[in-house]
Amino acid sequence: MSLVSRKEHIRFSAQKLFREKGYAATSMRDLAKEVGVEAPSIYNHFNSKHELLKEICFDIAEQFFQAFNEAVENKRSNTDKLSAAIRAHVQVIYNNTEATTVFFEEWIFLEGSDMIKFRKLRNSYQQKFRDLIKNGIESKEFAAVDVRLATLTVLAALNATHELSRSNKKTEIETIANHITGILLNGITT
Repeated sequence: MSLVSRKEHIRFSAQKLFREKGYAATSMRDLAKEVGVEAPSIYNHFNSKHELLKEICFDIAEQFFQAFNEAVENKRSNTDKLSAAIRAHVQVIYNNTEATTVFFEEWIFLEGSDMIKFRKLRNSYQQKFRDLIKNGIESKEFAAVDVRLATLTVLAALNATHELSRSNKKTEIETIANHITGILLNGITT
């Protein structure tokens, strides 16, 4: 097994264990057992459990940003942009169920400058949705709602879909995206 594939295997195993047991309850020994190696072998690829958590969280954050930017590109109306951004967010969750569960539930274990950077990224991502909603209000596409509250409502609803992705794999992504887009947009469009 090459270094890259071994490293990926360790990361996927970590995502699985962090999702099942939680970050705090997962030891490097647990991870080594899951991977099928001795614990010291893990350190050839990752310096610490925290490094694994950091890689998972920042990779998913990057996927959310990339999906958002691609989704809204070439869309004219704010309604179309918000609809596309909602669908893109759900797609990232469903394409990465274990990693997004870790992202949503275990990020609180990030430390120091990683925590600061993660919070800034989270705020920046929220700002993208705030700007979309604000622009939609200004263009009269959306009702005059509290932008901050609308943004938090949209993101809370989207982020909760990771629970659906865990419990209901058979539901197609498109079906979930259609339902949540309809619910959210019908609540804020005029």
